[in-house]
Amino acid sequence: MANPRPGHMHLGVFFNHTGHHIASWRHPGAQADAAINIEHYVEITQRAERAGLDFIFFADSAAVREARPESLSRSAQYTAYFEPITLLSALAMVTQRIGLVATATTSYNEPYNVARKFASLDHISHGRAGWNVVTSGNVAEAYNFGREQHFEHEERYARAREFVAVVKGLWDSWDDDAFIRDKESGRFFDPAKLHLLNHRGKFFTVRGPLNVPRPPQGYPVIFQAGTSESGRELCAAVGEGVFTSELTLAGQLEHYHDVKRRMARYGRRPEQMLILPGLTAVVGSSTSEAREKFDYLQSLIHPVVGRDYLGMLLGDVDLSNYSPDDQIPEIPSSTIAGQGTLKNIIAMARSEKLTIRQVYERLAGSRGKLTLVGSVTEVADTMQEWFTANACDGFILQPSYLPGELNEICELLLPELQSRGLVRVGYTGRTLREHMGLQRAPSCYADCDRGEHGSE
Repeated sequence: MANPRPGHMHLGVFFNHTGHHIASWRHPGAQADAAINIEHYVEITQRAERAGLDFIFFADSAAVREARPESLSRSAQYTAYFEPITLLSALAMVTQRIGLVATATTSYNEPYNVARKFASLDHISHGRAGWNVVTSGNVAEAYNFGREQHFEHEERYARAREFVAVVKGLWDSWDDDAFIRDKESGRFFDPAKLHLLNHRGKFFTVRGPLNVPRPPQGYPVIFQAGTSESGRELCAAVGEGVFTSELTLAGQLEHYHDVKRRMARYGRRPEQMLILPGLTAVVGSSTSEAREKFDYLQSLIHPVVGRDYLGMLLGDVDLSNYSPDDQIPEIPSSTIAGQGTLKNIIAMARSEKLTIRQVYERLAGSRGKLTLVGSVTEVADTMQEWFTANACDGFILQPSYLPGELNEICELLLPELQSRGLVRVGYTGRTLREHMGLQRAPSCYADCDRGEHGSE
């Protein structure tokens, strides 16, 4: 089947330690100690690179997940794991092409530190770094940074907008050709090509300059995943790779076109952003084989883990007084859950009259994102439908367990997508921007109004 839409589908992979299914660590094909096993990460990253995927991605949280001990002790999710920039720096040394993307929160970091880390990763990897900009939704993080309560939703996003502007300004501290390193003349860099940011804003005061040369990509690729009104605006303003959590084609179409339309407000064109829904694809040679694989994973869910997991997705709501066979109670408006995720879950639960157990089983495989279970042809058909309908620019794949399901995706699903002309074979560039069809970011001092960064 030919690809009726010009261009190729972009695919990344989200590595969530043992996998995205909440019971993944119990699967015989999962690496139970994955979160602290560097050999495991080398293996799966090199496997993804051999398949030609655009990038790998690691989420992050600066706290152990809030949960009752009975639940927390039965889960491998967000408990103890590597800091992602350290991990990606190590993986850069054993790979050549694949993009390396990680989360760093704007809520509990300083712009200078984030700018320095990602600029360093971009140099170490020769232009393969990406930064996923998040505003923390986990109240437990506040307790580790001298706060008794979390930032309010709107404040988090206002802080994030300024944070990103400061980071970009710091990445522009040096012109691309500032470092001449002329041994004969004794001139190491050209002082005319060094810039002080001198930013003074509502949340941050940062003089600069950054003590890392300008990144090879200009800026590492900026990723974002906001689905609320404020989140969509941040995506439109700064996002170059946007992760979404829509569960239906209609919902994804609305999200895609809404965010792309908003870009014009910020002087941006639609092609400067790729929108990538999260997708767990459980594939088999037949529908029944795929269903058997998925049902086995579902059988591994402990009810306590499932109930508390759903409570976390709803904004750390305590569901311990409810039976798994009860319906989801009313959720207070003060919840700190991601507003888009909360809206999607509640809408699904109410419209289908699902119990707590049915909801957490529905979401167990992909942490609230789309799950497709079927033959290779069936899964590829749905992916093609979303792509050719201009509902997305590709997907971020979320294997339910690792390394097993990643191998199945690479060996079964990718060849089917390639045979349809939907996915390129191998790499045509070297940097993450080249993989994603994005232009190298110019310096604001060469091509932009310096006032974008809120400088004096």
